[in-house]
Order: sequence, then structure tokens, then C-alpha cells
Amino acid sequence: MNRRELIALLVGAAAVRPLTAAAQPTKMPVVGMLSTLSSRAAWLIPAFTQGLRETGYVEEQNVRIEYRWAEGQYERLPAFAADLVHRNVDVIVAGGGIPSALAAKNATSTIPIVFFIGTDPVRDGLVASLARPGGNLTGVSLLLVELNQKRVELVSELISQPRLIALLVNPTNTTADSIVSEVQAATAARGMQLRVLKAGTEAEIETAFASIVQQTDGALLVGNDPFFLDQRDLMAALALRQPVPTIFSFREFAEAGGLISYGPSITSAYRQVGVYAGKILRGVKPADLPIEQPTKFELVINLKTAKALGITVPASLLARADEVIE
Repeated sequence: MNRRELIALLVGAAAVRPLTAAAQPTKMPVVGMLSTLSSRAAWLIPAFTQGLRETGYVEEQNVRIEYRWAEGQYERLPAFAADLVHRNVDVIVAGGGIPSALAAKNATSTIPIVFFIGTDPVRDGLVASLARPGGNLTGVSLLLVELNQKRVELVSELISQPRLIALLVNPTNTTADSIVSEVQAATAARGMQLRVLKAGTEAEIETAFASIVQQTDGALLVGNDPFFLDQRDLMAALALRQPVPTIFSFREFAEAGGLISYGPSITSAYRQVGVYAGKILRGVKPADLPIEQPTKFELVINLKTAKALGITVPASLLARADEVIE
């Protein structure tokens, strides 16, 4: 090989080397979705992926999502969280309340976690403060437990100060005692009796509704719980069949046929969770992302259900409703 051929060979090799390196595929980041809900809650995913898109991430194009659905069986969450940690995902999204957030927190102190809960994350020991979470967790808190006093007020206005409020809670959820305490204080202040019902399965939900079939001059408040959200069609049907005036946490219950709902937008919250997950993938630390809280709460009334129950909704309540379903 002469000198000219040697130079040509070296120049050619130098030109090929960066092209080969550039052709090597980069690792696609992975988001682990840890949820207390069932796969039926997939209707929430578009809101989450919209938030991801707002930060430049599109599922299966430049980000992958690993889904773990607990199907309402909260005892499965620790194993699911450990599996996501073992797979070394880039961020864990703990959706569907405090059980998934706690499971994720207990599984890792290094992988970033974005939670979606209905309680106070400071009181629950998830973060140091709302403004500066610290550690590897941040997220969205809807403060749903605190809204139960308002729900008692609304249902009292709807059916003219009932003597008895039945409260349905899921005993497997750590928020059950807090919900009972909040509603107990609200009913006592109004001179009403409180009856606590418990349900953690479909069969127990049916039993709970059947137990109040003879309840007169009263109403039912369904405590906020991810499992109940999954069962909203069943609950709306049972409340109409028994029948019992019932108030729920989210508009999706009223859309399913429930009488009345009051609470924040769950889809807006999931979009914000997606935004936070995307920001973390871009390098922002969870400790620097303040806890998001809703600023708007929706009152939705299903007039069709009210008529079926023989309830005349006060004009003052209709005027304040964000949506009336007819």
C-alpha cells in the first residue's frame, strides 16, 4: 500500500466513524404508572399523555409507559412498585390516591415520583412542604377529604336538612378515618346523625346500598376513594334503585347517573401530573416542583336523576351549578 492509498483509507475511516456513532439508537426513557385503579381507568390516560406532550414527550415515539393496575387491591401495590424500581424506570407516576404514593415512596428514595392524591401530602409524610417538597417526590394534591364538609352542606341544601347522613368509605384505604372525622364534625355541627358504612369490594358496595333501602329523611355521601371511582356506574345505578339521594366527589359520577357531585377536575389533575413527569424527564428535580392544588371545584347536578328520585332541586343550587345534566 502506497502513501496516497494509506491517507485515503485513514480519511475514509474518520468520515465513517461519526456516522456509525450517530446511528446508534438512544435509550428511550420509561415512565412507570403505578395505579390503585383498574385498567378501566384508561380513560384518564389521554389527559396524562397530553401533559407529557406539552413537555415534548409522545408515548412510543420518545417515551415508553409501563402500566401497573392494582385493580382496587391495594395490597398488590408494594410488589408493583418494587418491580418498577427493579426495571429502573426513569420516573414513577403514583396515581389513584395515597396508597400508591406510599408504596412508591417505600420502594425507592432515588427514582423521581410524581403522585396524584386527594389528601395533604405534608400530613401524610410524603413531602416536607407544599412549596419545596424536598426529596424525590412531588405531584398533585386535590385535598378531597377537606371538601367533605362542603358536600354535607350541599346535600343538606338539596334535601332540606336531612336528619341522617350515611357515609360510605373503603376500610382498606388509609384515608378512611380522616374522611369519617371530617364528615362527623360536619354532621354534628348541623345536628345530624352519622351512619358509617364500609365497602372494599363490589359485593360489599351492593350490601351497603341495600342496608340503607329503608332509610328515610336522609342522604348518602360516598367518600372519595379510587376504587369507588372505578365502580361509579354500579353506584349510580344502586343509588337510583334503592333509592337514596347521593352526593359524590367527581363529575364522572354525575355523568354516570349520580344525583350530584362536587369536587375538582380529575382529568385536569392528571394532565398536570403528565406535565410534571415530562419536566422531570427533561432534568428538573422533583424537589424544585411545588405541589399543585386545584383552584376550581365543579358542582354538577343530574336533573334526570333528581326527577326519578322525586327531588325538586332548589333554584339557588341550580344557579350555582357548573353543569346541569338533563
